[in-house]
Amino acid sequence: MQGDNYLHHIAYDSVIFGFSGEKLKILILEYHNTGLFALPGGFVRKDENLNDAVQRGLKERTGLDQIYLEQFYTFGDVARYKPEVMKQIIQANHTPDEDLSWLLDRFITVAYYALINYAEVVPTPDALSDSCGWYDVDQLPPLMLDHAQIVQKALETLRENINRKLVGGNLLPARFTMKELQHVYEAILGEKLHRGTFQRKMLSLGVLQRHEKQYSGAANKAPFLYSFG
Repeated sequence: MQGDNYLHHIAYDSVIFGFSGEKLKILILEYHNTGLFALPGGFVRKDENLNDAVQRGLKERTGLDQIYLEQFYTFGDVARYKPEVMKQIIQANHTPDEDLSWLLDRFITVAYYALINYAEVVPTPDALSDSCGWYDVDQLPPLMLDHAQIVQKALETLRENINRKLVGGNLLPARFTMKELQHVYEAILGEKLHRGTFQRKMLSLGVLQRHEKQYSGAANKAPFLYSFG
């Protein structure tokens, strides 16, 4: 974390969404010996593109490449500048005696949300963290700085983009049932949807390709599989 290697005053934070089959979840870190919870984030190397830095950080936390990312907002309010929080993290982690004063400066953070297949992720904490785990979006621990505000903005943007960006296709397997897709939409929107109305709406968009039925019981009740095509 030598300051000479990184851009100063610029950071990124990632809201990593996954769908468990029932709940929309977010990946959260807990810092060593502090009781502080935070979104996965990081800094940008001087020889690195911003998007590449975010992809690098996501791979380190999830083990996945080629993650779907959307940059959705930049947070730069003076109120988010709280150097005592970073000082607490540094001191709690017994960082070797090196010049980390640049981390105590004011930072503007560029926020991204990521949509990933929950089943494929291996959550991995960073060197400063005790844990990296999934939390239900409606049962998050208290988050440090303005990270709760970042999550809320990410949710608002995700809901606005829910049809235009085909978000369901990034949270589900390659092929899925209409019921599974509806569950994703309900988890994101936080409300129940009428099955028939939802199905008609999705089919009218012309974005789904229908495949063979998924046989697991009675043949007459087997649902069709779909993919985004």
